[in-house]
Amino acid sequence: MKYRDYKQFAAGNYYHIYNRGNNKEAIFKDSGDYGLFLSRLKENIFPEMHEDALRRRRASSCRKVLPAGSFLPICYCLMPNHFHMLVKQCTDLPLSKLLSKTCTGYAKYFNLKYGRIGQVFQDQFKAIAVDSNEYLVWLSAYIHSNPIVSGLVENSEDWQWSSYAEYLGSEWGVLCDKSLVRQQFQSVEDYKKFVLECTVLIREKKEMERLLLD
Repeated sequence: MKYRDYKQFAAGNYYHIYNRGNNKEAIFKDSGDYGLFLSRLKENIFPEMHEDALRRRRASSCRKVLPAGSFLPICYCLMPNHFHMLVKQCTDLPLSKLLSKTCTGYAKYFNLKYGRIGQVFQDQFKAIAVDSNEYLVWLSAYIHSNPIVSGLVENSEDWQWSSYAEYLGSEWGVLCDKSLVRQQFQSVEDYKKFVLECTVLIREKKEMERLLLD
């Protein structure tokens, strides 16, 4: 796996997408922020649901959403000052369009809500092409382990703002296609064990890096 920022997007490929707040500042401060970001993400991944909701409310929206079937999210995790997503680009429409639509709208909301100006996110998002099945499966564990490794919760399933609960069977806020990863494990418990094992390794690696820097 070559760890480099990859902006030559192609249909059928999977990408690890991530970004953090400008100057490492928080980009999500309360549940409303997390929810709004996910809402903007969903309306561009599942535009038919957005349009149905507007019809039910007999409302109109000036926001244009992206074509249905353009992207397939595999997993995600929103953290206080950054986010991770593993997404498949299904058509020639580049992933940069999804990130632009989601993050630009969110940044406007965030600045208005908190009375601030300037960048919310640090530069452009990063995108790494996933070039092997092994890396894809490990990446799902890495993304889901973020809340534990960062010390936000003791159990990853307790972090509301990731897809891990989906992987364990929750029907709340379903966003991701879990089949690609889940089919490689005999049971949900096997996947949970795999995530826990990866979490231990990731924490040990981070601790070693901290000691070396000290």
